[in-house]
Amino acid sequence: MSQAATMKFLSVVWLASVSGALIRVGRDGKASYEGYKVYRVNTNDRTNELSSAFEGLSVVELNHNGGTVDIAIPPEHLEPFDTLNFTTTVLSDNLGADIAAEGPLGSYPELDENGVPSISWFDSYHAYEDHIQYWSDLQASFPDNSELIQVGPSFEGRQIQGIHLWGSSGKDSKPAIFFNGNVHAREWITSKVVEYLLYQIVIGYKNDTTVQAALDNYDFYVLPVVNPDGFVYSQTTNRLWRKNRQTRDNTTAVGTDINRNWSVGFGGGGSSSNPDSETFSGYQPGDAPETAALMAYAQTLASDKGIKLYIDWHSYAQVILLSYGYSCDTFPPNYDRQVSLAGETAARIAQPYNTTFEYGSGCLVLYQSSGNGRDYMTDAAGAEFGWGIELRSTPYGFVLPADQILPSGIEIWEGMKYLWANL
Repeated sequence: MSQAATMKFLSVVWLASVSGALIRVGRDGKASYEGYKVYRVNTNDRTNELSSAFEGLSVVELNHNGGTVDIAIPPEHLEPFDTLNFTTTVLSDNLGADIAAEGPLGSYPELDENGVPSISWFDSYHAYEDHIQYWSDLQASFPDNSELIQVGPSFEGRQIQGIHLWGSSGKDSKPAIFFNGNVHAREWITSKVVEYLLYQIVIGYKNDTTVQAALDNYDFYVLPVVNPDGFVYSQTTNRLWRKNRQTRDNTTAVGTDINRNWSVGFGGGGSSSNPDSETFSGYQPGDAPETAALMAYAQTLASDKGIKLYIDWHSYAQVILLSYGYSCDTFPPNYDRQVSLAGETAARIAQPYNTTFEYGSGCLVLYQSSGNGRDYMTDAAGAEFGWGIELRSTPYGFVLPADQILPSGIEIWEGMKYLWANL
């Protein structure tokens, strides 16, 4: 089986198996993963066995990357799983303990003499309401070069919001750099890293020539949490929730994967028409309100000064994803240029902590994913660079300890400074 065919098979068969997972509820009303064991399964030589092998097991899919799949198995199914004799690596003996080790959601930090929230913001994860306050305080400390923005409502009526920053030429005067985080609810590190980039821009613009050049050359439009409903649900009810919280007629399943709901490549490999699936695409492009709002906003930017760079932030594969995700044998016209930039960006990311990021076409270096944001930005919004970046950390998965928030931001900051200066 070819690499592309293997990836397509994994994304369809594997994700279809997840819908059977039954999650227990603890005394606090939250989903409990106490005693769940996390494995990395090598599937290179047994791909065709996956569909039948996991039948009857309550398997929680966490991630897959080419020839490996990360899964969580509840205690009652550990023995039958072990009899399957897959080649595995144990990533965690107790996923519930890992979630507890993330620590409690932090309190809001004090403001410094310039009204900027303290760097201690990055010492812990925070409630969604605190994120909203953070964006407001950050913008208020940079009033002449920023504004708060809203691009539309979520399914449950929360505004998708963030910050627009600009340089010496005034707002809306330069091509756009457009970022969004927390497309997938459980990927908490993404909003934190995006906020670290915002923080560095705001505090650095007066004195850092690299920041000045970036902000004078581009308007930044930054939406740290574009799936607010799912994000809140992941904090209050199920830490590993991925999709939005959209309900639909004629099914009890909840949620659409808003990174499979964009119009470019809609319905192709790596997405599912099954509402139970983690990669449920919806029934039509843009029928998730979050995606509809983002597509409309992208077209607004495209029709003004255009989009130079779009980055959709995810975790946790440590890879820079270029278009395309929907096709494994089609590439943008400037693909060689993108590969060169991605390689140098990855080299800069590695400098602080030796964190390794792979890079290349998303379909080839990770898996097929149709209906995603970066492909839409490339083909439908005319972005010169439509990227996705999967942050650390492959050993910890989505449950990244809070003491890795700041290092994650620092290494990505190094990569972004290079990228912005060389676009």
